[in-house]
Amino acid sequence: MNTGVVSMRYAKALLAYAKAQKVEDRVYEEVKTLAGHYVSLPDLRRAIENPVLDMQSKCDLLREASGGKDVSQELMRFFNLVLDERREKFLQFMLWSYIDLYREDKNILVGKLTTAVISRRLEKHLVELVGSRTQGKVEMETHIDPELIGGYIIELEGYRLDASVANQLKRIKQQFIARNRRIV
Repeated sequence: MNTGVVSMRYAKALLAYAKAQKVEDRVYEEVKTLAGHYVSLPDLRRAIENPVLDMQSKCDLLREASGGKDVSQELMRFFNLVLDERREKFLQFMLWSYIDLYREDKNILVGKLTTAVISRRLEKHLVELVGSRTQGKVEMETHIDPELIGGYIIELEGYRLDASVANQLKRIKQQFIARNRRIV
């Protein structure tokens, strides 16, 4: 069966169940935590997919990777279902699908902000500005790149705004070269 189809079905079911229980926000945070662990700890996936490991050990491992003892019962029931149906090799894709479905449902935009220095004020301002223009919530991932010299680059939903000093200097240089070619 197709990985995407299976993953999407389970993710839709988890979102519907979490919404019915009114805990979709909590489950979203837990799923994001687990998805982050899947990326940063490749051994986690190997352990979950290991056929020698019993179901209870896998459940305990998933609970710890999702946030410890405070993991919601809804997510634990989901883990039990996935493990019971032997769909653990699709779990990482289910997590990503849930995150995408949740963001779509709650109108959450995901962006990337690259600056030359750490500026929480700039990040907060841009998040509020974009949120007010799109009538949605914005989750911004921040990176630091000293080569920008100053300013920022913001990437959001396929759009990119480069307001960095390095880019402005590059454009000035290109204009200068273009003008000097005409003279010669």
